[in-house]
Amino acid sequence: MKVLDVVLTPVAFADPPLLNAMGVHEPFALRGVVQLICEDGVVGLGESYGDLAFLDQVRKVLPELKGHDVFDLPGLRRKVATTLGEVVFADAHGLTGGFSVSKTVASVYSLFEVAALDAQGHYLGRPVVDLLGGKARDAVDFSAYLFYKFGAHIGAEEDSWGEVTTPDALVGEARRMVEEYGFGSIKLKGGAFDPDQEMDGIRALADAFPDHPLRIDPNAAWTVETGIRVAEELDGVLEYLEDPTPGIEGMARVAEKANMPLATNMCVVRFADIEPAFRQRAVGVILSDHHYWGGLRDTQALSITAECFDVGLSMHSNSHLGISLAAMVHVAAATPHLTYACDTHWPWKTADVIAPGALEFVDGAVAVPDKPGLGVELDPDALARAHEDYVRSGQTKRDDVTYMRKFVGSFEPNTARW
Repeated sequence: MKVLDVVLTPVAFADPPLLNAMGVHEPFALRGVVQLICEDGVVGLGESYGDLAFLDQVRKVLPELKGHDVFDLPGLRRKVATTLGEVVFADAHGLTGGFSVSKTVASVYSLFEVAALDAQGHYLGRPVVDLLGGKARDAVDFSAYLFYKFGAHIGAEEDSWGEVTTPDALVGEARRMVEEYGFGSIKLKGGAFDPDQEMDGIRALADAFPDHPLRIDPNAAWTVETGIRVAEELDGVLEYLEDPTPGIEGMARVAEKANMPLATNMCVVRFADIEPAFRQRAVGVILSDHHYWGGLRDTQALSITAECFDVGLSMHSNSHLGISLAAMVHVAAATPHLTYACDTHWPWKTADVIAPGALEFVDGAVAVPDKPGLGVELDPDALARAHEDYVRSGQTKRDDVTYMRKFVGSFEPNTARW
């Protein structure tokens, strides 16, 4: 089945002022939506980053896809690699680890691989999970993803979540997420405040939700010594400690002293990182992300590798829409070793580009869609509105640092500061 045309649409959607080690989220999150228009009226959907630097690389590949067979995924990868050459895309926010030629190719290829698999599923009348080997589970568990946050964006009214900077407010945020979505585990985005303040927040969550596994992710904002101290003080409280400090070597030093597993989506971000990280026992859980690991099938390859070394698997999340959530659900459902609840930013968004009803959270989990392909349908009107928001926003990249300086003029990113 040949590709007749490819449509790339940059979109934006409202994002709250969520805090992290690099600053604060801007008023809009950016994504790119691709439609592979194929023979027989089949359309395959993909979603990934919306930064202009990434979309520029995607646009280089678009002319090469016309006439390509969507079932030829190795050929698709070769076209992406040949077209991009030695280019390196690097995000502006710095929260997904280092970038390289291989990671750039994997990131661009993933966008098209998901769309190709969606098209394959529609053509065959089968859901993507079946193309990945079938369901290992009927529904995929997700974790409540808590953030410290400001009450409002600059010049705007306070949002419905309000300001969250204290342990009590954090517990209130978690309670709302658990009540509305049924999440059975909780993750806190750290790195925004002093580690002792954030540990107080974790302890408050442990008291309020004694049966919920807890995680904290400071995005490598701590020194090795602080990482070790937090691991010791939260021993028996955390399910895992995510990216306490930068780099494989630093993580290995913390892991040597920590009783809980260390998780990462920052120091193991491509297949070349696996050998040094596993040899040093630096990580116990990898947070996979099909957007930069090379798509859904490479996510499964990562899972097999991790299982061979007794390393667990979860799933990383960035601000995303329904096409990405559907892809995450299909690959997680088809990957037996992916046993930790996955991250998701889903509760933080208020709009989407897909028709409602295909993806619902019940008891913290999303059932695997049983319709062909990803099981989601693009809403043309919603896509048009989201593209208008992209144009109107004036944003071309995610830049948490610069936006934070509008709140705190002297702000500097907190990489290994504490």
